Amino acid sequence: MKIHLGTETINEIENAVVTTGTFDGVHIGHQKILSRIRDVADQTNGQTVLITYWPHPRLVLKPWDNNLLLLSTFPEKANLLELYGIDHLVKIPFTRDFASMTPEEYIRVVLHERIKTSKMIIGYDHRFGKDRSGGLDELKSFAPKYNFEVEEIPRQDIEEIGISSTKIRTALQSGDIETANKYLGRHYSVAGRVVHGKQLGRSIGYPTANIEVKESYKLIPADGVYAVKVCNKYQKFDGMLNIGQKPTIGGENKTIEVNIFDFNQDIYNSEISIEFVGHIRDEMKFDSLDDLKHQLEEDEKTVRNCLSKL
Repeated sequence: MKIHLGTETINEIENAVVTTGTFDGVHIGHQKILSRIRDVADQTNGQTVLITYWPHPRLVLKPWDNNLLLLSTFPEKANLLELYGIDHLVKIPFTRDFASMTPEEYIRVVLHERIKTSKMIIGYDHRFGKDRSGGLDELKSFAPKYNFEVEEIPRQDIEEIGISSTKIRTALQSGDIETANKYLGRHYSVAGRVVHGKQLGRSIGYPTANIEVKESYKLIPADGVYAVKVCNKYQKFDGMLNIGQKPTIGGENKTIEVNIFDFNQDIYNSEISIEFVGHIRDEMKFDSLDDLKHQLEEDEKTVRNCLSKL
């Protein structure tokens, strides 16, 4: 997959089959669109093109709104899109000037002049252009003038599976990992750097890797204990992870800490990815470290059982 920063330097793409959108999370609703453009491209000896915007439009148009949390960073989204058969990923810097383009300007400049779109395939609710004033009607109206075809993924094809990025965010924020994973078609993941912590876990037999997620907009699931897969470039390990403030020891800041099973390596400052498999319990405050250790022993049994079913 080739990643293009903007559209200004794109060379002509043969029979460009195009879709566009934020595609946050690349969930199974998105995957229906990706599968369709791949099929059309294969039938026409063409190439698939996905136009997306970064930063997320809401981060630019509503910078005061801190409530938007995303399911995927741009690198995560790019990796997923490549897996689903995208040949060209066009990353358009989303600015206020870009947001002010009329629907026809967008169609003429981006779709026609720069990408030379052969066929445009969109979801039923796709909007574009200034004040989100463009949609399927505008695409169909201008398609003959700019020499491309338009296909809409029908409403029922998307809605019958009841998927949206908003529903997935809501599930994750309530700790409902199973529903989120079902809608994503894979395990939800969070990546970060391993940093030094207080090393309390080591004193009770459960050493943990503290994970620092640099992207403030990345959605972190609800506080609690989770069964996870811990991934580096080469391997996957089983583990149990805690998100929260560690109330038993009077913690004040939220942390993400993972105990990697059957593992004894120095991974400080390395990048790892966490795949969430199941929610085990909510975070709890215990009367003593002995009580906490006993609960962790029970948690480990539950987590190992959960992961053994994969």
